[in-house]
Parts: sequence; C-alpha cells; structure tokens
Amino acid sequence: MLMVISPAKTLDYQNPPAVDQYSQPDLLDHSAELIGVLRQKSPLDVAKLMSISDALANLNVGRYADWQRPFTPDNAKQAIYAFMGDVYEGLDAATLAQPAVDYLQNHLRILSGLYGVLRPLDLMQAYRLEMGTRLTNGRGKNLYEFWGETVTARLNAQLEALGQRTLVNLASDEYFKSVKPRALNATIVTPVFQDKKNGQYKIISFYAKRARGLMARWAAERGVVDPEQLRGFDSEGYAFDPAASSELSWVFRRDRE
Repeated sequence: MLMVISPAKTLDYQNPPAVDQYSQPDLLDHSAELIGVLRQKSPLDVAKLMSISDALANLNVGRYADWQRPFTPDNAKQAIYAFMGDVYEGLDAATLAQPAVDYLQNHLRILSGLYGVLRPLDLMQAYRLEMGTRLTNGRGKNLYEFWGETVTARLNAQLEALGQRTLVNLASDEYFKSVKPRALNATIVTPVFQDKKNGQYKIISFYAKRARGLMARWAAERGVVDPEQLRGFDSEGYAFDPAASSELSWVFRRDRE
C-alpha cells in the first residue's frame, strides 16, 4: 500500500527536525528546470501568477534566487518536518516514533508542484509553487503538462518496489490531477471524511484535511500494509460507514453535534 498527500503552503524552517536521517529528492533535475523559469519572473510577475501579496512574492523570488544544489541539512530540511498546515498537524510527524517514521518513508509520498514527488525524509529547500499554477514552461502551459507522466512513473516505481497494487489517495484534487490513473499500475482507493453539521454529513475542508494526516499517522503507528485495515481508522471520533461507501470511495463519518 502506498499513500499520497498534498504539500502545504506554510513552511517551518525555524525548528530543527525530529530526526537526523534524510534522503535526496529523485527529480531535482526537473525542479532545477522549473527554478530556471521562475528566476525569470519579477516580484510583480510572481504576485500576479500566484495571486499572492507583494510581500509573499518578494519572499519567494528570494527563495528561487537562493535555491541551489547540493541539498544538505544546512540549506534544506526534510519535507515531512518542513511542511505545516492542516494535513501535517494531523500527521504530527515530530511526535512519531522511529519505526513509524521509517514506515512513512516507504509508504507515503508527497506530491509537489516544484519537486514532483517527495519522500517524507527528502531534503527540500523552501518554495511556493502550487500544482495548479499556470506557469508556462518548456513542456507546456502549466505544471500538469510539465510533469506529464513523470509523477505517475515515480509512483509506479515505488509500488513495484513494495510489491503493492493499491494507492490510497489522501491528496487534494489539485494535486492528484498530476497522477495519470490509466497509467498507474494500481487500484486507487480514496478515503472521504465527513462531519455532521446541521443534521447532515458534509465534507468540511479543515476537518477533512486534518483527517488525511490523521489517517497517515494511524497507518504509520500500526505498520499497515493491507489497505483493508484502513477501514478500522478511528482517530478523533471518525468511523468507517460501509453504507455510504463504494468499492473505491471509503467514507468515514463523525458526529460532532
């Protein structure tokens, strides 16, 4: 079983990582190509392209200028400890025991606009580049065209290494669109997290994002290899609802009222 999640806009490069071990991203040549494109953009260009403030645009123009190889613990940080946000608060990687971290390194991948696919302990330098950004590049008019089959190929390689044929999609629609389902050598299972509000079960973005991280943590703490085990996920009051689920869409519901 292989799980995928999205990255986060908010980054933490102030606090030290919980572990010293690290790995190198597999697709840095591709990342360097994108950095080359981004370095041609002015702060005004970046602000318009990404719909961000002038301050954020200036910050990221500086990040693109500073981006350099080789990646070391002095100029980069492991992805799972660098990303912040709802998913990563649910995952809470800093409090995981070493066996759970090792599990995630093998069974979790982070989809990224700049890095394509990251392992949890891959070093990365700070950036902002959402997968949905319409960045014209040498391969097309956006990042989906830039990455093409590359992301899917990396996931296929990991699935083959694990001897697995199931991908658990815990990523957002924006990021999972970088995966080509027809070219993926796996069955795709998508967990759906719903909370009860005004008498009805609905997907509430904040809670759903957090639940994706919670599920990845739950799997890591138990060393889950059979995706069917995920139906036992019960963190923070969620429970599998077989009546609301289908073969490939697994619904987990929680009553908060």
